[in-house]
Amino acid sequence: MDLTFLVRGLAVGFTVAAAVGPISLLTIRRTLAHGRLYGLVSGLGVALADASYGGIAAFGLTAITSVLVGARVVLGVVGGAFLVWLAIRTIRARPAEAAETDDRPGLAAAFLSIYGLTMTNPMTILSFAGIFAGLGLAGHGGPEAALLTLGVFLGSSLWWVGLTAVVGRLRDRVTPRALVWVNRVSGAVLLVFGLVAIGAAIGSAA
Repeated sequence: MDLTFLVRGLAVGFTVAAAVGPISLLTIRRTLAHGRLYGLVSGLGVALADASYGGIAAFGLTAITSVLVGARVVLGVVGGAFLVWLAIRTIRARPAEAAETDDRPGLAAAFLSIYGLTMTNPMTILSFAGIFAGLGLAGHGGPEAALLTLGVFLGSSLWWVGLTAVVGRLRDRVTPRALVWVNRVSGAVLLVFGLVAIGAAIGSAA
């Protein structure tokens, strides 16, 4: 068993998680609105989704990859629609204390919702497959693939721990009025991401 696969997987997971996109924006907004723990749980949901796709790529499960890529239109529409729903909810969200108690779902819901949202992007698995193939990490058998998968989870988790820690420190400085604008801006950006995702999925089916 080559333990360097754990370190390589960690580096890949950290790098993929650090890419700026709707998931990062949503996690930052959740941290500002509901606190560091809520943001961290959301980030760990993303990390598990990254590890799920990374594991599929690492173990060379081509049949599952083909199914996911074949369903990219449906997944893209579903994921885009969910982003649109989140965008509207975010724009309408109340700031500060009211949001703490009334608008925040439970930690399990935060984890599962963002896990599901991340999993609706089947192109992520192609990213991992391409990275693993480019770095010569694919096709090395069970133990190494398992280490890669664990490394991806740990690397992605490390990113979310750091990001939510930084954002959590800034949270006390964000006034209710500023949070209103955070909600509006992040909601608008999420809306654009959602509409683009839907448009791209429909366009790919045409």
